[in-house]
Amino acid sequence: MSRTTRLPSSLFRAAAVTGIAALTLTACGSGSGSGSGSSSAGSGEVKVGLITKTDTNPFFVKMKEGAEKTAKAEGVKLMTAAGKFDGDNAGQVTAIENMVAAGVKGILITPSDSKAIVPAIEKAKAKGVLVIALDTPTEPESAVDALFATDNLKAGELIGEYAKAAMKGKAAKIAALDLAPGVSVGIQRHNGFLKGFGATDKDVVCAQDTSGDQAKGQTAMENCLQKAPDINVVYTINEPAALGAYTALKAKGREKDVLIVSVDGGCTGTQAVKDGKIAATSQQYPLKMAAEGVKAVVTYAKDGKKASGYTDTGVTLITDKAQDGVTSKDTAYGLENCWG
Repeated sequence: MSRTTRLPSSLFRAAAVTGIAALTLTACGSGSGSGSGSSSAGSGEVKVGLITKTDTNPFFVKMKEGAEKTAKAEGVKLMTAAGKFDGDNAGQVTAIENMVAAGVKGILITPSDSKAIVPAIEKAKAKGVLVIALDTPTEPESAVDALFATDNLKAGELIGEYAKAAMKGKAAKIAALDLAPGVSVGIQRHNGFLKGFGATDKDVVCAQDTSGDQAKGQTAMENCLQKAPDINVVYTINEPAALGAYTALKAKGREKDVLIVSVDGGCTGTQAVKDGKIAATSQQYPLKMAAEGVKAVVTYAKDGKKASGYTDTGVTLITDKAQDGVTSKDTAYGLENCWG
């Protein structure tokens, strides 16, 4: 989900490479020592691991920022790692193994591959490590001890309800710019949009995968316009895909008569709502996911109480063109609470 990145500083860094996969493992917080080396057992220091899909996506940058701030406040050491690219399951597996060897009490992870990561998670849990998924559930969801995430079905429903209301009874020709096959977040948002709109996949005149990428979103929209030139509603998996769609529509002179809705709530995307490029977006809160995750690991380290089940970290519909019957907040609120 390509957005401008701002990386936090870290005290030291050690590279872990397996096959073609590479990731960065960093430790920060109170105390000293090697992030990828010695166990914390001797000092009694609590270590918490955070593994994100990448370390360049602003969503995960904000997540890391929240984890770092909370770890500092709680007096624990944070170890971080990220895949070299979105989908780098091998890199995330290596990160789990390194963190377990380093003596972490808990691991927070945004799975790149919800199914393939499960065996590595099970091995960590067997060694007494609390594992919490952030943002993206594993498959099955019960593979982790707990999930802290946006209700992605609800996020989709909100923009679906908004789009339905904004169309004011006009027949909809829907294009869906999705994520990728089999990714739970993408499926939930897509299905939520259709539910909120009161539509089914039969009502979608064109569906394309974008991997949440702006350039791929533009290509997907160009393909959809060739297939169905009369498209008037565009659902997008995230705001980069939405901005790609906007670029394609503008090139055809259609940017003002096609409704684009999206999910994420990043600062670039929220500004695009304010600028009228995107009609509405569902804003999520990655900093809160990570902060609550760190606190859960600290609780586990102190009294052995494990977090469990699903914790909804919230979602808000952001638009400057409110519709009757659809609860929303304006872009002033959105920009105050955005990330990236």
